[in-house]
Amino acid sequence: MNRRTLQQTRDPHRQPVLGFAAPRCFGFRTSAFGFPIPFFLTLLLAGALAGAAQTNNMNVSTDHLEVATLGGGCFWCTEAVFQMLPGVKSVTSGYAGGTKQNPTYKEVCRGDTGHAEVIQIKYDPKVLSYEKLLETFWEAHDPTTLNRQGADSGTQYRSIILYSSEAQKAAAEKSKAETQKQFAKPIVTEVVPLKNFYAAEDYHQDYYRDNPSQPYCRMVIRPKVEKFEKKLKAAKP
Repeated sequence: MNRRTLQQTRDPHRQPVLGFAAPRCFGFRTSAFGFPIPFFLTLLLAGALAGAAQTNNMNVSTDHLEVATLGGGCFWCTEAVFQMLPGVKSVTSGYAGGTKQNPTYKEVCRGDTGHAEVIQIKYDPKVLSYEKLLETFWEAHDPTTLNRQGADSGTQYRSIILYSSEAQKAAAEKSKAETQKQFAKPIVTEVVPLKNFYAAEDYHQDYYRDNPSQPYCRMVIRPKVEKFEKKLKAAKP
């Protein structure tokens, strides 16, 4: 069943990104006679700010996450699979690899934006390596079919790896070459630099979790999820 024939019921319009106003700078207060407040209060304030900065630096180092951007057909499918992996903190469905800024779902489906349906994964490299992510990527779709995954056809369904660093590029090319040995047909996966990633409309996020009874989810996504559930259980010590 082609999921494009299924009627959508949720509002596809984007929600504005909330911004934050910049804080005002602090000034020194003075007494009614114009004299500055006691100097030790200034020292206390400086010490507090330094402590806060040290705490923030510690959080950055201990909570470091890395990002991978991959496309393997319908992002409803790939999102559901990668959300299961230990070490994955978030998966966002979106569009990348094209030229149009801020594309909509309908525009991408028409095939004239150049974008592919992709997911952007934030993960803990201490738990899950980029190479392991790629192993799941190859298993979660057929990388030998050009612009098609199952009944879904079009350039938006192409197999694509969008790297954010030279290290990711090297790992992707190595992984692709090693995986090719497992296929008789040539792998057609693109390995290209990530220029921009645009998050998809809200109703695409967590699609399988929110719509498990939807026909496409039951017939296409659930078998893949159940397959990876068994694999993850078997891998546990």
